[in-house]
Amino acid sequence: MEENEDQTDDYPPSASEGNKTKQIASRGVPSSESIYLPRHDSHELRSFQDKNENLTRNAWNIEELTNFIFSKQYQPKYYEIALGFLKVLYEKTQMTGEETAAFVKTSGISKATFYNRVLPRLKRVGMIKVERDTIVAIESRRKFRPMRISLSKTFGNYFMKIGDSWLALVDDARSKIEKKEQSKL
Repeated sequence: MEENEDQTDDYPPSASEGNKTKQIASRGVPSSESIYLPRHDSHELRSFQDKNENLTRNAWNIEELTNFIFSKQYQPKYYEIALGFLKVLYEKTQMTGEETAAFVKTSGISKATFYNRVLPRLKRVGMIKVERDTIVAIESRRKFRPMRISLSKTFGNYFMKIGDSWLALVDDARSKIEKKEQSKL
């Protein structure tokens, strides 16, 4: 028996391996790379379309949008932290590192949880933008990089692009069917 026979590779078998087929191990999507999308007709979502698939005019609020990033059902602590932070950021539209540290301290949340879990995910999905300025202190020539966090439109633009692309594909498919039916007449 070969040493690597029971291991799975991410590559297809080579010709020298004969008829043995190896399967790619399914590892799933890492939680840091995923978002929560409940069923479109879920009780968690307010209606966003009518019976004819036309958009309704109501907009989801910050609580509903935060639920897509940190599910209230599966990640309640992260959800509450992110929601609290986004509400404060919504009021100010921009926060400094000191203001962010003050939020963490006054909220009584773990710095590790906020800076290692919540803030990176909000940044990754495009809800916030984190920028740093490089400043050199004249007297000590020491560099420091204060943080500035602001709201970002990237999250909305990302999903609008996905949605618009899907709508275009559906419209194109439906128009092809209509053209075929009209040509039969």
